[in-house]
Order: sequence, then structure tokens, then C-alpha cells
Amino acid sequence: MIFEDTPAVIGHRGYGAGDPIPPGSGSAVAENTLPSLLAAVEAGLSWVEVDVTRTADDELVLRHDPTIPEGDHVVDLPATASGLPRLQEVFAELPTDVAVDVDVKTVLDDAVDEPSRRTGALLLPVLKREARRRRLLVTSFDPSLLVFLRDELPGVPLGLLTWLRFPLWHAVPAAAGLDLQAVAVHTGSCGFEHPDTRLRPLEHCVDIAHKAGLDVIAWCPSAERAPDYAAAGFDAMVVNDVPGVLAAVR
Repeated sequence: MIFEDTPAVIGHRGYGAGDPIPPGSGSAVAENTLPSLLAAVEAGLSWVEVDVTRTADDELVLRHDPTIPEGDHVVDLPATASGLPRLQEVFAELPTDVAVDVDVKTVLDDAVDEPSRRTGALLLPVLKREARRRRLLVTSFDPSLLVFLRDELPGVPLGLLTWLRFPLWHAVPAAAGLDLQAVAVHTGSCGFEHPDTRLRPLEHCVDIAHKAGLDVIAWCPSAERAPDYAAAGFDAMVVNDVPGVLAAVR
């Protein structure tokens, strides 16, 4: 099992998608930044999630979207020009008792660049060092990256991320077939009103995943729905409403 206490609550990109910190204060911090991550920890979380991609000069930075506000692609810019925090700098400042879900956003260039310059190869030595200091989980939509890390980074759990048209129904056998440790699905792909739940109840899908040795993670459940995902047996939830979900499930 990846998570000691279930359901684990993981701060989505830190405190969660640029929400005000603290709630009601009117002051917001940008997601995928150290202040947002520290705010999630201060709110009581022991897990946070960050999005990682690479720049033109082969630096690993925190960014969800492939572009910055000016419209430039992150992968076309050097790290200094992107203005984005570097992964290693964030790891150095984040307390080591905080576990990190590293959501890797690979880039199209990975299909043609030299193997040593691809996102997985750049990430591998960073993860090897960091795995000696803290608990890690690596998730990605890219199966090729997960297979690469599976073979090169034994001992660090890996999870397949899925999105709307690739629901839990399909994700469980896919993740099991890739010999991964987790499957992470958006609530829009497996919610209680999703058509797949009429074929098999959500609890049944989670039970099959557990029998296959997989932890099951829901991302972006609301505070109102969080108890339903907990009751269905989900091992963790990646959330935007940190205080709301904590109050709902603890």
C-alpha cells in the first residue's frame, strides 16, 4: 500500500488551483509554487501533488499547462525565461516528512529527442536522490514514461493517470497490465453518475483494483462528494478544496 492512512488527502498543485489562502482572506497564491505547497502542509496535509514538465535547457519545472500566460510553450523556453519554479529547488525547501505525488507532463518532443534529453531521463536522477529523503509517488498520463521509470526506478510507486474518455473501467486493467502500483482517475471519468457505474458499481471497480494490487486515487472530488469516494474504498483523493475535504472525511 502506498498510503498509510486512507483515504489520504493530497493537495492538488499545493493548496489547490490558486484558491485563497486562508479561505476568506482574499489573498491567493499561484498553484505549483512553494508557498502553495507549504500552505497545504500548514492546513494539515502530509501529501501534496505537483505537475512537472521540462524546458528547452532541460530543466524540470513546475507547470500544469504546456504554455505560460504569454502563450509561449514551456518546452521552447529556458527555465529562467519561463519564470517557473524548478523541481529540485522545491524539493530542497519542502520538509522531508511531506510526501510528494509527482505528476509528470511529458512533451511531444520526447518522441524525437535523444533518449538522454527526454523528460523521463532528466527526471530519473532527481527522483533517485529524492526517494532517499521522502516518500514519492509518480503519476502520468504517458504509459511510456511509466514503463521507463518502472524499469529504472524500482521501489518508487507509479500510477497511471486517466481522463474522461478513459474511465476507471478501462484504467484498472491497463494499470495492472503495466505492472504499476496505482491508478488515478478524474471524478468525471468515474463519478457516481458516470455511465460506467451502471455497468459495474464504483465499489466493484475499486475492489477489482485492490485485488489486482492497485491503489485507487480520485482526483478533484468536491468536499460534498468526498465522503462517497471514501466509502467506495478509494485510497486517496487529490483535491482542490483542502479544508473542505479534510472536514468532510476526518
